[in-house]
Amino acid sequence: MPQVVFSLDSTKKFTEQAIVGHNRWHGDIPAQVQVKPGDSFRVHCREWFDGAIHNDDSAEDVLNAPLPAVHVLSGPIAVEGAQPGDLLIVDILDVGPIPQEDSGPLAGQGWGYTGVFATKNGGGFLTEWFPDAYKVVWDFMGGIATSRHVPGVSYTGIVHPGLMGTAPSGALLAKWNAREQALIDTDPDRVPPLALPPLPDSAVLGSLTGADFDRVAAEAARTAPPRENGGNQDIKNFTKGTRVFYPVFVDGAKLSMGDLHFSQGDGEITFCGAIEMGGFMDLHVDLIKGGMETYGVSENAIFMPGNVDPLYSQWLAFSGTSVTLDGVQHYLDSHLSYQRACLHAIDYLQKFGYSAIQAYMILGSAPIEGRLSGVVDIPNSCSTVYLPTAIFDIDVRPSASGPAQVEQGMSVPTASF
Repeated sequence: MPQVVFSLDSTKKFTEQAIVGHNRWHGDIPAQVQVKPGDSFRVHCREWFDGAIHNDDSAEDVLNAPLPAVHVLSGPIAVEGAQPGDLLIVDILDVGPIPQEDSGPLAGQGWGYTGVFATKNGGGFLTEWFPDAYKVVWDFMGGIATSRHVPGVSYTGIVHPGLMGTAPSGALLAKWNAREQALIDTDPDRVPPLALPPLPDSAVLGSLTGADFDRVAAEAARTAPPRENGGNQDIKNFTKGTRVFYPVFVDGAKLSMGDLHFSQGDGEITFCGAIEMGGFMDLHVDLIKGGMETYGVSENAIFMPGNVDPLYSQWLAFSGTSVTLDGVQHYLDSHLSYQRACLHAIDYLQKFGYSAIQAYMILGSAPIEGRLSGVVDIPNSCSTVYLPTAIFDIDVRPSASGPAQVEQGMSVPTASF
């Protein structure tokens, strides 16, 4: 096992650890650890809500989740010699649930969860159809996830970090805040909001204190969206064996990571839509000096995905176009067409006895493939959702005998304001 450079004690809260991480992006958050190019090391990662979500049959914890406190990230980790303009090479050597802890109260200790936020708390990709809070708990055994809340499905995890990235420069941070505030100003009272501005409330900023803490807390960017530094990209193929090339914007690069997922479908469409957990990452780092200029990577990481995806050979694919349910035509709107494809898959799975929310949870957490199948044929874009048929205990393919029925048990926990 590589040396643990960022350790976490599962019995303590994120802010009570020997090394305290952070939950905002800012270049002035001090590095907690330093490594060298060529080093391999292990990082422990806390579940993104720091244990606020429980292994039970209630969705009240998702409804009342401490959203200003996320994501709790391990880092920053400084890489010796990294300078702005370099490319930071990060190899994911291994990633998994909390080591040697296969049972316990924290997600990652033998279990994880998928959630849908209420619309007031940010909703999800299909919040117009699922406006309340929902939660599904998944049990892990031998790399397979099953759930008492969604019967008749099981799938192999594609374990990956939902969030990893480097620290922004002051200029880049100012750009983020300006453009996101301009978007908010177009509809400041929208629910859910169009973006999340800096928020000092619940900010965790590593070792910063006093006036420095107050200044950074007022400026630091929230971790919810992906940006030029990587961040919360939720790419399910960031698995073991992945190599990522991150742009470096500050001295030391200041790499951070967290929000581990046991499994996820393309798009993480339920928002809290992967199977969330805490765990560990084994990483190797190196540098390409001046790599941003050399390879034309002025922003946004490039990566070589790992090759440990589960092998599914049969798929049932659903397509959608950029027309709303009430017949309004949009021009090449791939967001809308993917939404329609997902809704078609949900309609289909209900014919086999699943509730709509159970079907939605499957699409968020199972290793579905989402594709932009057509983006040029005006006025309709075409998006497709590929659902692996082998994850179901029953045969979900169309046949002359009609749809088999899944045997229902416990329903999905729901809560509303």
